Amino acid sequence: MENGIINWYSMSDPAILEVLGGYIRKTRLSLNRTQQSVSEAAGINRSTLVQIEKGTGGTMISFIQILRALEQLQLLEIFRERQEISPLKLAENEKRKRRRASRKRSEENAHKSSW
Repeated sequence: MENGIINWYSMSDPAILEVLGGYIRKTRLSLNRTQQSVSEAAGINRSTLVQIEKGTGGTMISFIQILRALEQLQLLEIFRERQEISPLKLAENEKRKRRRASRKRSEENAHKSSW
C-alpha cells in the first residue's frame, strides 16, 4: 500500500478479505463495541464475526448484517445503479411533463350553461 492507496487488482482475494475484516474490526473498536455485542446485534455467531475480522471466512449476508449492526450500510451506496441520462433526453422529458390536470367529462358537462 503506497500513500494510503490500495491497488485492489494486485491483491489476492484472501488479502482483500483481510482488508475488509480489518475495516470491520477497526470500526467496531472505534465504536467501543465488543465482538459479542456486534454479533448479537447482527444476528450471527461470535465465531463468524471473528472469522470475518481475520479475513478467513463468512458470507456476504453476514458481512451486510455486520455493516448494519455497525451502522455502516452507507458504504454500499457505491453499488447502487445510477441511470445516466443525456441532457437532450432530460430536456425532452421536461417538455412532456404535465403542467395541469384535465377535467373529467362529467365536470365539463356540469359547468356548461343551460341557456
